[in-house]
Amino acid sequence: MKSSILVTYATKHGSTAEIAEKIGEVIRTKGFNVDVLPVEQVKKLSSYHAVVLGSAVYAGQWRSEAATFLENSETALAERPVWLFSSGPTGEGDPVQLMNGWHFPETLQSIANRIQPRDITFFHGVLDTAKLGFAEKLIVKGLKAPTGDFRDWEVITFWAENIAHDLKQNAN
Repeated sequence: MKSSILVTYATKHGSTAEIAEKIGEVIRTKGFNVDVLPVEQVKKLSSYHAVVLGSAVYAGQWRSEAATFLENSETALAERPVWLFSSGPTGEGDPVQLMNGWHFPETLQSIANRIQPRDITFFHGVLDTAKLGFAEKLIVKGLKAPTGDFRDWEVITFWAENIAHDLKQNAN
């Protein structure tokens, strides 16, 4: 029987969902059963061998539904391999440097420490002004945030391949 892996996420405009889909697709090609679901649709974790959890980042915070999922699922997550990812900054260069060293929400770090994820990473995001509301457009204009799709699919694919490799190594 193949191991079941959950890739779950919280997104606002769809970019993080697309990253989660890519991660799920890559892990699936390595022989695993993978479910890719928004965190709101995850009812229980008992049927999953491992979990990849990601969230879009706004003002240095995960989406509330992802933070709530992490908090409410802490015990179950601590019992299985977990990987965490964030997506958000736009522009060229290392996302952590673009965010002045930010790597993961400080408010959730103690939970992550207890879960002990195999890895925590931070991917570039997308800023599409056509999907923004009026207030968001004003903020983007004021911050002079770079617009466009800055996701690096090679980096995302490589990270997902490493997850699959780690799962296979630990299954033997």
